[in-house]
Amino acid sequence: ELEEILNFKQLKTSLKEGILLDYYTAGFWWAKESNFSVIQLSGFMDLLHFLLENLRDKHMTLGDNLKELGKAMAGIGEIDSEKSGDLNFFSIEQAKAVIDYL
Repeated sequence: ELEEILNFKQLKTSLKEGILLDYYTAGFWWAKESNFSVIQLSGFMDLLHFLLENLRDKHMTLGDNLKELGKAMAGIGEIDSEKSGDLNFFSIEQAKAVIDYL
């Protein structure tokens, strides 16, 4: 099913598609086993995509990509809505687990 969502047409012959499918499948199952809600699971998958795009399209270093991850996760657990980021549906414990996973 994930193969269809990602619109992979050459999975049997494309190493790139196979690697990407493994990347997203591993992330999906980790989040599922972490008992993420549907919204959290969707946000985590978006985060996986965001980080991969940073590497692929922007050619970011690992350090720069980790800084971007930090920015994306900044404000989690903050009551002030101006400080909380787009990923404020994660608890602090979940955010730490996401960072450990990544």
